[in-house]
Amino acid sequence: MKILYHHRTQAEDGQAVHIRSLIEAFQSEGHEVREVALVERSAEGSDKPTPEPSTRSRGWSPWALFGLLPGFVKELAEYAYSLHARRRLERAAREFQPDVIYERYAFGNSAGVATSEALGIPLILEVNSPLVLELGRTRGLAFPRLARRVENRIFQRATRVCVVTEVLKGMVAELGVEPGRIFVTPNGVHPELYQDLDRSAAREDLGIQATSGIVLGFVGYYRDWHRLDLVLDGMATEGLATAHLVLVGTGPAEDGLRARARELGVEDRLHFAGTRPHGVIPRILPAFDVGLVPAINPYASPLKLHEYMAAGLPTVAPDQPNLREVLTDGHDALLVPPGDGPALISALSKLAKDDSLRTAMGRAAMATIEDRDLTWRGNARRVAAEVRGL
Repeated sequence: MKILYHHRTQAEDGQAVHIRSLIEAFQSEGHEVREVALVERSAEGSDKPTPEPSTRSRGWSPWALFGLLPGFVKELAEYAYSLHARRRLERAAREFQPDVIYERYAFGNSAGVATSEALGIPLILEVNSPLVLELGRTRGLAFPRLARRVENRIFQRATRVCVVTEVLKGMVAELGVEPGRIFVTPNGVHPELYQDLDRSAAREDLGIQATSGIVLGFVGYYRDWHRLDLVLDGMATEGLATAHLVLVGTGPAEDGLRARARELGVEDRLHFAGTRPHGVIPRILPAFDVGLVPAINPYASPLKLHEYMAAGLPTVAPDQPNLREVLTDGHDALLVPPGDGPALISALSKLAKDDSLRTAMGRAAMATIEDRDLTWRGNARRVAAEVRGL
């Protein structure tokens, strides 16, 4: 199968990991992929699921100045991108003759559906979040009615809509897309990268080789709403009196977490490990004893969760429908009511004092990845099956 893959992403974050990993998975399954992107990457970078930023060549784009624009101009520029992208997509499609266009949905971008309709090529639209809803709550929208109307029309015109959770499938269906045209491919993982890992080397890499007590770990861009402060509160209790919290990544919550740790007297057990290229994450996760997802959006499929599971870590996470699609409380994770600090602390304390429970749940998490095929290649097969069914 020939796949024309379009996205507007230029960030070097979880979005880029998803894109690179899925492209690599399509290729591993024998499909031919051509990428059309906002910022072109080298062929070398396109073939690697988790390239380091320093090894990826990127051309300059006027969109690099995008973040400096006023809000309403930024919105109009996002809509205007569709005209530029459609020309490129149609040119690439006529040359490549793909069997399907696969597009990662971006706010205001109608290039994929327009090209699909103009050339009669099916479109698989990947939707990771309801962006109008999300952006309305975060950066704000200058033209919310227009945004809702455009997003709804894009979803309704796509041949198939690929979402990351059943919860998000329900949200997209409420926007007028027939449920039969929506299918689920959660975030994936490369389980083969998590075999025969060295715990001592991982702790040395993170600078915690001399740490005593259980290590609670979080990977990602941490904000206040991730509620890592609740974990710090727990570290001031008897059940977690020797526990350490290691944060891999960066984020605007850092100052607040440092201040909270000082107030609680646990600052010596809070470790900011800094950012790491995503390609090395499998090698450092064995440093953790427990993976943390203290809070998550109700429709998300967190990439970090599948990575914790592949590394054989038990996870403590909110008890909400999108996570119950993957996790089973008491089997491969401990699920607690969202935002319930005492319940979170109780779950962490339970794992802290029971090595055998952590081991059993970690093994169960690895088995869940395999049993449910929560892999990038599994997602590539799901997409291919949908295309064959058109």
